[in-house]
Amino acid sequence: MNRVLRSVCLASVLAALSTSAVRGDTPHMVIYLSDDHSQFDSSLYGNSNVPTPQMEKLASEGMTFSHAFVASPSCAPSRAALLTGLMPARNGAEANHTYAKPGTHFLVQDLQAVGYEVAAFGKVAHGKLSRVKRYGFDFIGMDKSIPALKQSVSRYLEERTSQDPVCLFVGTTNPHVSWTSPTTFDPDEVEFPPHHIDTPSTRDHRAAYYQEIKDLDTFLGELRAMTNQHLGENVLFVHTSDHGSQWPFGKWNLYDYGIRVPFIASWKGKIEQGVRSDAMVSWIDVLPTLIDLSGGDVPVGIDGKSFAGVLLGSADQHRAEIFTTHTGDGNKNIFPIRSVRTRQWKLIHNLHPEFAHTNHSDLDRKEMAGAYWNEWARVAKTDPQARQIVNRYYKRPEWELFHVGQDRWEQTNLVDDPAQSQRLAEMKQMLEQWIRQQGDTGLVHHEPRRLDDPSSWHPDAFGQASKDDELPKKLP
Repeated sequence: MNRVLRSVCLASVLAALSTSAVRGDTPHMVIYLSDDHSQFDSSLYGNSNVPTPQMEKLASEGMTFSHAFVASPSCAPSRAALLTGLMPARNGAEANHTYAKPGTHFLVQDLQAVGYEVAAFGKVAHGKLSRVKRYGFDFIGMDKSIPALKQSVSRYLEERTSQDPVCLFVGTTNPHVSWTSPTTFDPDEVEFPPHHIDTPSTRDHRAAYYQEIKDLDTFLGELRAMTNQHLGENVLFVHTSDHGSQWPFGKWNLYDYGIRVPFIASWKGKIEQGVRSDAMVSWIDVLPTLIDLSGGDVPVGIDGKSFAGVLLGSADQHRAEIFTTHTGDGNKNIFPIRSVRTRQWKLIHNLHPEFAHTNHSDLDRKEMAGAYWNEWARVAKTDPQARQIVNRYYKRPEWELFHVGQDRWEQTNLVDDPAQSQRLAEMKQMLEQWIRQQGDTGLVHHEPRRLDDPSSWHPDAFGQASKDDELPKKLP
């Protein structure tokens, strides 16, 4: 046998031994993703109006994170950040319905290198099958409704013969609009964030939104039962969401209602049961953490970093700051935003305050996807408080500073408070330095809707804007 052949054989033996060790020691992994679900809308996180008993059960058997955030509050950028460990400006998926640039490394490959079979069902990566395939999953199922997901995941687990550990991503479209399922919730009993307007249509939409959350929670329990049956007890199970919900000041925004998401992880015998962590983590950290827990090598040069130590109890903190970005969504939302958040404070930079903030909900006003905006427009014409809410929705100042530790819904902008001048300067510097490091150009991806052209953004919803309304000035 020549030297080259001997080397090849030796490498094969070592690889086989390594794979064997992986199969015996590492967990199966199940990552269950919901779509457009704000952390605040769950009984697990204190909202008794939205009972989520399966989330509570998972939490009782593992760790709940109170400060989990996404990289961007829209579907494509958020999911690209998850699967690359890179923020949007670095991976190239900045606006919604855009994708990571060619040559980007996908972290699925690092799980496969450790010996995992990686499967994706439903809405995991964003886009059509041809786009999803680029991430390199071993198996892809494109069903998205919960009944179809249940059937396809069950079939996959029943027919699977591989002895490799599996990393199973399962993504439902709940509670993404439109909210069309018959609801079991009474519209008269729903609650509102303080920046929403109480109208009959809003209540109907809210009740339908709750039902979508109830259904995704029920499927959480069913998915756990399926995976426990077929994969056994050595399973790391994670549940989280890609960003906040499709409500005003939620999705498409960098307020916590848009970027703060549920995150629960359980792993019998490894993660302590019933623990709540206030460690600050980002979606870019999720796959580096999975790779780390599997015994793999986390790629260098990415933005994400492993918080395995928090999960396993050897650390109680992770990040000191969370950075988030938003660019826009086609011709419906053109409003680039950047923010930095500490545990107590958040600074938001609205890069172009001369643009109107819009999205498809207020522009299209489709049934069970934003039709309540017709009522909001009517009420805002005569009700000063409603007018203030609608006014704030469309018109944003360049800078917003919130004491998020005390002001949960980010209602009081302290940017002009003299007592916060030093804090403001420090956070501006922190954000600007990070933007430079990212190579972030502040992309304006589409022709904007300008505040000085009300006809482009439904002037009726502004409550008959008068000539005296002050419009933000264009940035130099």
